[in-house]
Amino acid sequence: MARGFLLVLDSLGIGGAEDANRFGDEGANTLGHLAVACSDGRGDRPGLRSGPLRIPNLVRLGIGAAVKASSGLTAPGLDVPPGAEAIWGYGVETSTGKDTPSGHWEIAGVPVTFAWTYFPETIPAFPAALTDALIREAKLPGILGNKHASGMPIIQELGIEHIRTGKPICYTSADSVFQIAAHETHFGLERLYEVCAIARRLCDPYNVGRVIARPFVGETPETFRRTANRRDYAVEPPEATLLDRTIDAGRKVFSIGKIGDIFAHRCTGTIIKGPNDLALFDKTLEAADVAGNGDLVFANYVDFDTLYGHQRDVAGYAAALEAFDRRIPELERKTRPGDLVIFTADHGNDPTWRGTDHTREHVPIAGYRHGMPGMAVGRRETMSDIGESVAAHIGLAPGKHGRSFL
Repeated sequence: MARGFLLVLDSLGIGGAEDANRFGDEGANTLGHLAVACSDGRGDRPGLRSGPLRIPNLVRLGIGAAVKASSGLTAPGLDVPPGAEAIWGYGVETSTGKDTPSGHWEIAGVPVTFAWTYFPETIPAFPAALTDALIREAKLPGILGNKHASGMPIIQELGIEHIRTGKPICYTSADSVFQIAAHETHFGLERLYEVCAIARRLCDPYNVGRVIARPFVGETPETFRRTANRRDYAVEPPEATLLDRTIDAGRKVFSIGKIGDIFAHRCTGTIIKGPNDLALFDKTLEAADVAGNGDLVFANYVDFDTLYGHQRDVAGYAAALEAFDRRIPELERKTRPGDLVIFTADHGNDPTWRGTDHTREHVPIAGYRHGMPGMAVGRRETMSDIGESVAAHIGLAPGKHGRSFL
């Protein structure tokens, strides 16, 4: 019995979702379009990167072949055949939404079959009963925003007024989410967390997936920046996930990045955070040093989504993905014979697409079992097959919603 590594490159979808038109996303393809954009110069940025997308390690592990199998796109730089050790294919999201909890829960064996509440694209976006209760119970002078927005633009728009008035910035998106941005020093980080805890309780009757604390620093719109002290307040999954089953079997779970928040800190074991994706990769390597046989290392690398996908930043996304790819051999040297490593995603966020929201896409399956031959696992009719394969690998009984490809 060896270890399981389930590594989520947040938002790195690979197109092809048959129900994408239901979300207004027909034709979206995060990784495929990123590669095309880099090949025609749209991914160039002086001092950052230039030229074709270079992710040879992920391509060797099958991610380029997964893009072609999912969407039919043969993208420049992704057209190299997988290596002999590669385990590759793609997963189909069956959950009703294209949000972070739905994607992660489905990967962990529990598809979301119910409908979250999504706030309308109106101003105000939130029901008055909800915001009135938040202002009253949190003893706030009021709120700002109350609309659909992307994180940094609304902070740049309203940050000065927030500092002056003490009113937190409340906004939402195409996800089932109530986000609250506030300045770490002028408003106070702990105060922000207290307000978000109240908002979480008030959002429960509305069936809202997450309340997110979005702290920032800086004194002007030009210097405002969000910090690593984000905190998600999520509802609990409705059934036992891969994490529950791992803990119940007496094994250890290492939750890296925002995995703890996404699963409402239920059976999330050792929670390890870091300020950015490369720091989180450092933590993944540290977990590889201490995890024992049968343990699960579950990581989320969020910068691809929050810093580049939502911002529609092609060059930034490409540079971040290339930097991540360069570090994969470090993990390969840390894994032991028989260890299973799967790189995947929770949804798409095509940086070439219209708008600023997630995109409905298939997700890649790309990885290896240390010292063992690879395999093409084809199309998986639910992303739960990913978690069930990890479960089978570390010796857990099968779950209800997926099927191992091992």
